[in-house]
Amino acid sequence: MEITDLISPAAVIPNLRATSKKQALQDLARRAAEITGLHERAIFDVLLERERLGTTGVGNGIAIPHGKLPSLDRLYGLFARLERPIHFESIDEQPVDLIFLLLAPESAGADHLKALARVSRLLRDKGVCEKLRGTDNADALYALLTESPASRAA
Repeated sequence: MEITDLISPAAVIPNLRATSKKQALQDLARRAAEITGLHERAIFDVLLERERLGTTGVGNGIAIPHGKLPSLDRLYGLFARLERPIHFESIDEQPVDLIFLLLAPESAGADHLKALARVSRLLRDKGVCEKLRGTDNADALYALLTESPASRAA
């Protein structure tokens, strides 16, 4: 599973203006609705339900909100670089400025977990995160997210 299987250039938000976790999730749900064709409220409700189980703020300024929806036909990803960090109830209590939203069909099972692991691995790379934080150009962000690990090592 590669990041290119999850996101398209249209799914990259270079300067999301949000002042709270709820607002960020609402804005991401709105954008995800445009990309997936699903209703914004259904996406938002799934994301909120997941947050109630425990925060998706994984630390180091990163959040990976995710959820499963029965009407999806494949996995969808959306990446947002926030204009200003926001409180996200992260496990390390640090504000979040990079969010990778992941939506999966209810039947995804292992594919959903593989996608979460792939996104998590990418965003654990401090060098990648520094570069993501260093640009507000959507094309550059997409290129950084989808660059293969092998070419990053070179």
